[in-house]
Amino acid sequence: MKAVVSKLHCSSMEEVMVVRRRPHVVNGGGFVVTDCREKIIFKIDGCGVIGISGELVLRDGDGNNLLLIHKKGGMVQALSIHNKWRGYSYDYQGSPKPVFTFRDPKQYCFSITGYIRISVQQGSCYFDVRGYFPDRDCNIVDSTGNIIAQVKDWSGSKDIYSVVIKANVDKAFVFGVIAVLDYIYGESTSC
Repeated sequence: MKAVVSKLHCSSMEEVMVVRRRPHVVNGGGFVVTDCREKIIFKIDGCGVIGISGELVLRDGDGNNLLLIHKKGGMVQALSIHNKWRGYSYDYQGSPKPVFTFRDPKQYCFSITGYIRISVQQGSCYFDVRGYFPDRDCNIVDSTGNIIAQVKDWSGSKDIYSVVIKANVDKAFVFGVIAVLDYIYGESTSC
């Protein structure tokens, strides 16, 4: 798989990450992603920190911004039947660069496929989310049908769950997608 956000966030072997949700009273909500040694790899801040509904920020463990994710808004949004989410990374000059787009799955009244399609800006590449995120039972699958990441229940708690990420997969992209799913389903990143 080609890196979506950055090859710096790809690993040569499969990894298990642990996600811990933060309550809204702690830094505005969101969640923290740690590796098996409990080192913080990513922090996802919801609108409680940045103060804007429909905007999320994914940061690395040192607090550097990696992705800005927001819901398409304004008059166009009011006229559209689909809520689109867009993720932007930052280039070396600090300018936002489009990375991915996907539609709010709750807007699919007549969905035949039962999964969420994520379009990546690099050509015709896409990914699907299959399963149901609130149950902590879903997979992110690439366009060839290979599972690149699995969200799994962790001891029955909705506040802690694991994500298994396959080798050579961009972890920043995976957690950008998970951040939007968390927001859409009204969890720790939502207002």
